[in-house]
Amino acid sequence: MKYIWPPLFDSLEERKKKIADGLAAAEKGQEEIVLAEKKAKGVLKDAKQQSSEIVNLAQKRANEIVEESKDTAKKEGERLIVAAKAQIEQEIQQAKEGLRKEVADLALSAAEQILGAEIDKAKHQDIINKASNQLG
Repeated sequence: MKYIWPPLFDSLEERKKKIADGLAAAEKGQEEIVLAEKKAKGVLKDAKQQSSEIVNLAQKRANEIVEESKDTAKKEGERLIVAAKAQIEQEIQQAKEGLRKEVADLALSAAEQILGAEIDKAKHQDIINKASNQLG
């Protein structure tokens, strides 16, 4: 038995050591899984935070674009108003010029009537007053 027991004990010790190593490796694997889960949670948390920041930046930029569009539209509206006022002023000037021509024609017509008709001083003054009233 002296020859049987030492190799048997050695085999048992070797088997015991392999089992202990396997259990240690399994325990170490569990610890690594826990660490990996913690790391994954941290990465997920960072990703959520980054995505939130990206969304906030995008929303801020969208608001800036809206404000820029409002400013552009306001400036364009003001430009159109100025152009319309200038056009109205031009049309007013054209109307005044037209009225001046009509007044000149009326004055000429009144003068022709005065020269062409025999009238007294009172009628002459009356025609001038009527022409003056027509001028405004």
